[in-house]
Amino acid sequence: MKPIHPGEILLEEFLKPMGISQYRLAKDINVSPRRINEIVHGKRSISVDTALRLSRYFSLSERFWLNLQTRYDIEVQKDKLEKR
Repeated sequence: MKPIHPGEILLEEFLKPMGISQYRLAKDINVSPRRINEIVHGKRSISVDTALRLSRYFSLSERFWLNLQTRYDIEVQKDKLEKR
């Protein structure tokens, strides 16, 4: 089973249900729209800076976002090790 990138969770569990565009989120948390787009498309990790901004915006712990990223990173590395 392919690991789920935190960006997919951001898109499917937060942005879509709340009717928030990627552009609006980016502007509201003062980051570039490109950063949010790259996260949503799995091309960029959620950094500590982004986790802090998302946690304030969605009233969640920054650990929530960092844990999602860490779990994803662990699963990706496990898959790589198993293929060796």
